[in-house]
Amino acid sequence: MNMVIGVCRVVLYINEVFSLKEKRHIVKSIVQRLRSRFNASVAEVDLNDKWKNAVIGISCISNEAAHVDSMMANMVNFIENDGRVVLTDYSTESIYVD
Repeated sequence: MNMVIGVCRVVLYINEVFSLKEKRHIVKSIVQRLRSRFNASVAEVDLNDKWKNAVIGISCISNEAAHVDSMMANMVNFIENDGRVVLTDYSTESIYVD
């Protein structure tokens, strides 16, 4: 059996916030929505103390590479269409385990 693990690092810019509390509210909302909609593991992984920036890590697992690629693309599109944040950079990687 083959197993494919998809990992994505998403860098966000949040212009409309003026405190860490506001930033955390938006990031937490996005993280929870990604978890529930895509059944993926999602967490804020870097820049926790920066007001206007955040880094979100996402992972998912499947037995098909195409499914992992599709999920990653859909999650990136979901974040891009959120409207509260600007996706400034992202990178994805697939890990194959036999």
